[in-house]
Amino acid sequence: MGRIVVISTGGTIASRWQGSGFAADADGREVVATAPLPEDVTVEVVDLFSVNSPRLTTAHQLTLLRTVHEVLADPGVQGVVVTHGTDTLEESAFLVDLHHHDERSVVFTGAQLPMGIEDGDGPGNLYDALLVAATTRGLGVLVSFAGRVHAARGTVKTQTLVADAFADPSGEWVGKTGFGKVTVLRQPQRPRPLALPGMPEALPRVDMVMHHADADPLLFRAAVDAGARGMVLVATGAGNATPEFVEAVAEATARGVLVALTTRVQSGPVTEIYTHGGAVDLVAAGAVPTGTLRAGQSRIAVLSALLASDDRAEQERMLRLALGAGESKPLVGA
Repeated sequence: MGRIVVISTGGTIASRWQGSGFAADADGREVVATAPLPEDVTVEVVDLFSVNSPRLTTAHQLTLLRTVHEVLADPGVQGVVVTHGTDTLEESAFLVDLHHHDERSVVFTGAQLPMGIEDGDGPGNLYDALLVAATTRGLGVLVSFAGRVHAARGTVKTQTLVADAFADPSGEWVGKTGFGKVTVLRQPQRPRPLALPGMPEALPRVDMVMHHADADPLLFRAAVDAGARGMVLVATGAGNATPEFVEAVAEATARGVLVALTTRVQSGPVTEIYTHGGAVDLVAAGAVPTGTLRAGQSRIAVLSALLASDDRAEQERMLRLALGAGESKPLVGA
């Protein structure tokens, strides 16, 4: 079926016992050696880094993004698999998807159980991801986990421990794997991909603050004062907070800070329904609603917009493009 490049970044799939807990320390060749290979698939390994994914930085993620593009510059590569820790997989996968303009699939996978555990899920997940990368086209960046195939956009970790750890709470699976085959169930809707960003020396700070009962905008303002160029307000309900947060958002946007509005609710879109500090007022103060994207992926959208331009108006335009809100006809599988 072709030549697949596996980019290894660490995570549970590469983790072993360290005396008091598990941590990533296996290289990509060791990880690949745990899994059977689909028939007629050859594998090459790129050892990018080996860390537990909560330790990943923006610099790590941009290095991964650029590595994917470098690998796909070789027309002999059939597809790419990224082995990744599950805690921030949703963020890295979405970043790569925002900038992915190739028909070939990039498939993220990982594990909930460490290497060497009896009945561990890593080998099966890796086999499935290789199969998906070798046999699919035009679906963008995917997450293959526990026999299910998800679009990167909207897919988040929904379970801390069980094997079936990922889902898009507001959408359906893209496909499924089983018996050595991939079944595609739907075509993801994807906006036009963004250009590959540079690697500036000073990466923009993007922070997140959650609203809750008794919350005030102290932490929101502190993040802005600390130099945040982008903010994600994780609101309640359909995107609601308080008049005090509205004031803080207006202050931040007046200072050129790019503010995105999401919700702590698991599924459904941010919607302008309520005033008195609700989404109606927050959007009027300059916050950009993120639709069904949740906190981690909203932050990645803001980050990509900030990396795209130094002009504030252009940054907001790019954020809306990243959210799929800036084009009348989103491209399918672009």
